[in-house]
Amino acid sequence: MKRQLDRLRDTLFSKVHGNNLVYNTCWEDPRLDRELLKIDDTSEIVMITSAGCNALDYLLDNPKEIHAIDVNYRQNALLEFKKALFRIGKFEQLFKFFGEGYNKEAEGIYNNQLRDQLSKSAQEFWDKKLYYFHKNAKKKSFYFFGTSGQFAWLFNKYLNRSKKRSKLVKELFSSTTLDEQKKAYVDLEPVLVTKFVKWMMNRHLTMSLLGVPRAQRDLILKEYPNGGVAEFASQRLKHIFTELPIQDNYFWHLYTFGQYTTSNCPEYLKKEHFQTIREREKHLTTHTCTIQEFLEKNPKTYTHYILLDHQDWLAHYAPEALINEWKEILKNSTTGTKILLRSASMEIDFFPDFVKEVVDFSPLAAQTHTFDRVGTYGSTYLAIVK
Repeated sequence: MKRQLDRLRDTLFSKVHGNNLVYNTCWEDPRLDRELLKIDDTSEIVMITSAGCNALDYLLDNPKEIHAIDVNYRQNALLEFKKALFRIGKFEQLFKFFGEGYNKEAEGIYNNQLRDQLSKSAQEFWDKKLYYFHKNAKKKSFYFFGTSGQFAWLFNKYLNRSKKRSKLVKELFSSTTLDEQKKAYVDLEPVLVTKFVKWMMNRHLTMSLLGVPRAQRDLILKEYPNGGVAEFASQRLKHIFTELPIQDNYFWHLYTFGQYTTSNCPEYLKKEHFQTIREREKHLTTHTCTIQEFLEKNPKTYTHYILLDHQDWLAHYAPEALINEWKEILKNSTTGTKILLRSASMEIDFFPDFVKEVVDFSPLAAQTHTFDRVGTYGSTYLAIVK
């Protein structure tokens, strides 16, 4: 019975993850990434696209090239759209689309300036999905679309359904000191983390909407056997909102309100960086395939790999693919190559022995993990090739 239920859950995740734009924004903190990776003008980076925010952020360090790779063409279509907005050279349009989450001129800008700059697959996606940016849409923000956006929309509805919750949330995000934050969160937590919310967080459908497969859910359950995902999330939220400054936590501001502000947003959406990224966006290319397939077709020495958390999934569902991916990564690395990855688990136990023999794991990754403004991962690893 359990095996049948697990198969059903995996099928549900595949349907959700394989047929939709899953991530409308990146949920990894690029400020920590750049601190760990030390990107410079000699860097040649292979990374997973996700929503493309962090790839654009890394351009501020002027890398030689960035290859953004994703098996989901919709994620690459999103990054292509952002790159095209930099090319047309108008910061205000970029911020309307991806800062405020809507643009009343979306149709005209897309048809007259952006569409011809996109790949065929990206054109086909945005021809159907441009309504994501319509202000008169039911959800009113791009960031409430896609599977993770759907959950953000439900979360936003939940917060605003109660005047008390809405008021306490606004007080939390208007805090100017950690003491104010702590007081605000003490008041908010009982009405935010309710029995219903805990029940929802422990449902597989909820995790699927958030892009979390059963493999990662099982890792969390291993660490939190009693409270499950809800206990993990509750602890992480408390850390984020009481130990780290809220003023520049654009991740949770976006998730709560559905838009950024000009002062609380990713670096790629700040006006002072627009021209720099515009000049460098040509060094960022997209590829719809796996990391292994990309490296097999484009063999050379790369200086950085940014793998996000996808090896959690490989370790559980495709251990042979995990081994083959590591073989290709090491084959296309040299002394000093840096490999950054995250996990839902507090400690990764799936590194192949041949990997552990040829890399050193930097203690800085664990130290910086404490300051991660997102807080949704259990651990961060930085492997450096010997």
